[in-house]
Amino acid sequence: MITVSNVSLNFNGQALFSHVDLKFTPGNCYGVIGANGAGKSTFLRILSGELEPSSGEVIVDPKTRMSVLKQNHFAYDEFSVLDTIIQGNPRLYEIMQQKEALYAREDFTEEDGILASELEGEFAELNGWDADTEAGRILQGLGLDTELLSEQMGSLGEKEKVKVLLAQALFGQPDIILLDEPTNGLDVLSVNWLEDFLMDYEGTVIVVSHDRHFLNNICTHIVDVDYNKIKIYVGNYDFWYDSSQMMQRMIKDQNKKKEDKIKELESFIQRFSANKSKSRQATSRRKLIEKLTLEEMPASSRRYPYVGFTMDREAGKDILEVENLCKTIDGIKVLDNISFRLNRGEKVAFVGQNEIATTTLFQIIMGEMEPDSGRYKWGGTTSQSYFPKDNSGFFEGCELSILRWLEQYSSDTTETYLRGFLGKMLFSGDDVLKPVKVLSGGEKVRCMLSRMMMFGANVLVLDQPTNHLDLESITAVNNGLIDFKGNVLFSSYDHQFIQTVADRIMEIGNDGKLTDRVGTYDEYLEYLAQKSGR
Repeated sequence: MITVSNVSLNFNGQALFSHVDLKFTPGNCYGVIGANGAGKSTFLRILSGELEPSSGEVIVDPKTRMSVLKQNHFAYDEFSVLDTIIQGNPRLYEIMQQKEALYAREDFTEEDGILASELEGEFAELNGWDADTEAGRILQGLGLDTELLSEQMGSLGEKEKVKVLLAQALFGQPDIILLDEPTNGLDVLSVNWLEDFLMDYEGTVIVVSHDRHFLNNICTHIVDVDYNKIKIYVGNYDFWYDSSQMMQRMIKDQNKKKEDKIKELESFIQRFSANKSKSRQATSRRKLIEKLTLEEMPASSRRYPYVGFTMDREAGKDILEVENLCKTIDGIKVLDNISFRLNRGEKVAFVGQNEIATTTLFQIIMGEMEPDSGRYKWGGTTSQSYFPKDNSGFFEGCELSILRWLEQYSSDTTETYLRGFLGKMLFSGDDVLKPVKVLSGGEKVRCMLSRMMMFGANVLVLDQPTNHLDLESITAVNNGLIDFKGNVLFSSYDHQFIQTVADRIMEIGNDGKLTDRVGTYDEYLEYLAQKSGR
């Protein structure tokens, strides 16, 4: 168990959060949420002991072992993958090093024999004889081959390192696991394996994630960093979101009878309580929700941007035809005879790990790159708006304010209109006068989305639009694309985003070839699972 007692943290005289009193108990999974900059990752660093709070204390039983997902991807470059993973249990790794040094001695004494016996006993208690097997099993679950165990960390690519460090955090049955964005860089099958691992895990999990589907599947509680406070609520992310929205409406609508609202909330709680799931944690979550009182329901200060796309005109029957597109980059064929026809109203998600191929395809069909061979043709009634993955060219060295930057793309250039529009995108007051070159990643994304909304296009092409966004902005973009009546082509790793927007799934493999299936993302994953046998 972790007990947080009266914890506060101040930066430059301002409180990031204060008077935090929480308990994290075994058998539960806590999802930490909050706006960008609210202090989610900072709070995890306090829990792990890496950062001292300004006041208060974090109490962890000294007998419990805490495992933390490391963020320094170069820290273990001198170690093998196996040694890196086993270091997830520091005491076990220490014993292994001691044993190795002891048995290498030429003058092995009686005292050495006694120490070796003690070390062997502790080694067995820590499940040391199965350490290699466990490390390999976790590595396989995360989609890597066990042959990598003997490789040096320094020889691995970035995505492989991320998975090895995650394997390290999961290794050795720790009592507490702290994970900051653990699904970053994982393919969908690895995410599914991680979900199953955490749902079966009997210790305490505390995780920061922007992946709503992941949070919904694993969490028994939501830890909300808001109002400079940190509070725990029962339920997964969807339950927190829906109930917080309901509470906001209740607070704002003073004319409604309180009794009616209470009945509505009670009915809402019962609906969520009745949800069925295969996981042990979901079962315990339902029991907790059943005991929930109105006073324990969340109210949030979150602000959601408005993301809505309207078409100046509807497109005709012909939307986009792609025929035998090929492209080689740096000697690697990333597109190999890509062909498809886009039908009116279709929303296509490009999924999978081959980001370069998807970005290349988008750049070609948007006229930013020439194919080596093949052709594409947009329908005569279509108009396109493009969100590139790399938006730096729109902002670097630009001296314009947000207001003047957006003015370039608007047919209505009055300041009143532009300020009103930017206000909906959470740029208010003097914020609109900030130079765009100093904006954060999330602010730049909101600017790019604002630009897209100005065009009135009937086809939207978006390459990783949720990168750098907080959960509130991701939800807004998600809802905006669901409501859009035209065509959408987009890439994303966000399960819920893809599942709720797309009605057709395309994946370009590492061989540059296209897999194209009509249906939802979940249906596509079912197809992949049957195909791979995982």
